[in-house]
Amino acid sequence: MAGTGTSQDPWQLTTAPGSSSYTMFRDDSVEPAELVCVVGSTTLRYQARAIEDLHAMLIQRGDWVPLGAADESKTAAEGSVEAWGRATDNPVGGWYGLRKGYRGRFGMYLPPLLEALGHVELEHNPRNNRVRARS
Repeated sequence: MAGTGTSQDPWQLTTAPGSSSYTMFRDDSVEPAELVCVVGSTTLRYQARAIEDLHAMLIQRGDWVPLGAADESKTAAEGSVEAWGRATDNPVGGWYGLRKGYRGRFGMYLPPLLEALGHVELEHNPRNNRVRARS
């Protein structure tokens, strides 16, 4: 993986289908720490603890989980990474996304980071990709 995950040297990532490139870095200068995801001219922010929390959820589920990426205004597919990233029963009690209006797409942008960090296996099909924890 290219990049070290800082604002000066962000991770260089690609969505699961390989259709879009984006960068992401960890910002520890704010509380709570954030993951800053830059896609073109759009910036999305997620709680940095999402890395560990999502990995733990995938270990607990023990099988493939659909990504289910969706914008904030759209309903996430039940049982998907996206649905979990906004569920009231996840470890943060709701959205991992921090910027209202841009809180969605958790299932699009977080799994490739976890794959690059070596935590998960990720499918790379044109559609309907899934993720699972590495065993």
